[in-house]
Amino acid sequence: MFTIRKSNERGLAEHGWLKSKHTFSFAEYYDPAHMGFGPLRVINEDRIAGGTGFGTHPHNDMEIISYVISGGLKHKDSMGNETIIKPGEVQRMSAGTGIRHSEYNEKENEETHFFQIWIMPERRGITPSYGQKSFEKELNSQKLVHVISKDGRNGSISMNQDANVYISRLNAGESFSFELPEYRRLWVQLIKGSVEVNGQKLEAGDAASAVDITAADFKSSADSEMILFDLP
Repeated sequence: MFTIRKSNERGLAEHGWLKSKHTFSFAEYYDPAHMGFGPLRVINEDRIAGGTGFGTHPHNDMEIISYVISGGLKHKDSMGNETIIKPGEVQRMSAGTGIRHSEYNEKENEETHFFQIWIMPERRGITPSYGQKSFEKELNSQKLVHVISKDGRNGSISMNQDANVYISRLNAGESFSFELPEYRRLWVQLIKGSVEVNGQKLEAGDAASAVDITAADFKSSADSEMILFDLP
């Protein structure tokens, strides 16, 4: 059985240049019933106005994942990485012993829409590291694409946690089944469209979680996109 987290139940932060929806407690939004899900600590759906962004700030001991939906995100960090994250690209930073970074929308007249995800690491105090890859080709040709894993298998980006992250784009009427190993938990975040998961309907922005299932069956009723988390 899935537990549904409706889009309009999320925390909302509006700062003029930034509009952010928080699935779990974050910054000024606090809800003791939604502090995370296993090691999954943050899912923020951010929209950054043109010519603005997050100034340089620190992180440590966190696996930070960004997925850009539209626009672009200029990234710069203390590890020497400087790049632009484009739609269909996934970025992973293992903050470890400490990093500093900034994220900026350089396009003055275009909003950047992206998801920022934090997953607590398996081990603390590791050497910081960085990974970035475009999955656009795979997302347009496969129903389910493995983008993050502990060991980097299936062409995914590795991370410091026994977790798997998948992205799925479905056309209206398409379906697939996802098998979940025993003693694992599943979180589904719908980015856009409309899908049914084990008979329960999700609309854009909704999420669903389960800890006691062995399989999840997905069917889209509109062109859809979602992120799946297979967690310990």
